[in-house]
Amino acid sequence: MKMEFWLIGKTSYNFVEEGVALYEKRLKHYVPFEIVTLPHPKGQLNAEQIKQKEAEAVLKKLNTDDFLILFDERGKTFTSEKFATYMESLLSQSHRRVIWLIGGAYGFTPEVYSRANAQVSLSSMTFSHQLIRVCIMEQFYRAMAILNNEPYHHA
Repeated sequence: MKMEFWLIGKTSYNFVEEGVALYEKRLKHYVPFEIVTLPHPKGQLNAEQIKQKEAEAVLKKLNTDDFLILFDERGKTFTSEKFATYMESLLSQSHRRVIWLIGGAYGFTPEVYSRANAQVSLSSMTFSHQLIRVCIMEQFYRAMAILNNEPYHHA
């Protein structure tokens, strides 16, 4: 199984790129992992048009057998230990790809919500779509450290 972390648009902050790269490198020791950056829609578009263009790009890139997990404020919340258990259950399933998706600033369309297999929330707080990238990557790494009984996570 391969895990992919899909993002809409590139970051403009070096510290975000550095943080994501740090955890990406660490994660590759545990699981096949790739970050995929989908282009931000171009042109003079309103919020609904942007959301629709992002949805089209996501749905076009998905395979029918992909397991899609949305990061969404209304999704299921976990402690770090429970998130590790959730990751372990995903790793034991027969999916070829598990796609973790951060949407754009305006969220997801109904089509993306209906295609999703699960929704996860890191917090009921709102984070910038840039900063949350590092937070998610750190939680992925923390989960792998917990599953491998490594000292990174101190409960």
